[in-house]
Amino acid sequence: MANPLYLALDVPRLADGLALVRRVRSHLGGVKLGLEFFCAHGHHGVHEIAQETRLPIFLDLKLHDIPNTVAGAMRAISVLQPSIVTVHAAGGRAMMEDAKAAADEHTRVVAVTLLTSMDERDLARTGVTGAPSDHVLRLAELAQQAGLDGIVCSGQEVRSVRDRWKDGFFVVPGLRLASGSSGDQKRVVTPRQARDDGASVLVIGRPISRADDPVAAAREIEASL
Repeated sequence: MANPLYLALDVPRLADGLALVRRVRSHLGGVKLGLEFFCAHGHHGVHEIAQETRLPIFLDLKLHDIPNTVAGAMRAISVLQPSIVTVHAAGGRAMMEDAKAAADEHTRVVAVTLLTSMDERDLARTGVTGAPSDHVLRLAELAQQAGLDGIVCSGQEVRSVRDRWKDGFFVVPGLRLASGSSGDQKRVVTPRQARDDGASVLVIGRPISRADDPVAAAREIEASL
């Protein structure tokens, strides 16, 4: 079974990112590069990380625009051969369909449902009532209808989504060790719980990148799985 642990590379300098992935590479299944990284380092930075690690690259760009624009963006990044790319489920079925159609055949397109930094109160402020889990399930169904490969959700919802989408691909961020701080994340679980509940990919950033000993932290998390 492939290692599900993806490092969210959240360091501002490319040189620091390269140094970090060199140290922890053997404990990873892939690397997640988000919007901040992509805006700072672009295609060059993605290529450098891919060349250094030889691991699958997850481009977490959370694309959200009109269908034509998102399809164009997907074609523009296809040269980078990402393993996974995110779009926002809130963009609607047509946007998701066009994103999937424009993606490289080897790229999984997954839909972000509800950010792990949001809870029921935050959701209500956007005009959406009900529990976060209900909202995630609604958007997961829409993503499945659009032909996407899976979704991004918190570990609190992944089991219920997996029960309804047996062959889906589920990315779970916002993970923290039982002894760690949640920081700005609100719907968190441990990596082991998320894995046991059906996560396909576990995204972990600060518990590794900001640890006093990143290698020891990555080794501990990998061993817990």
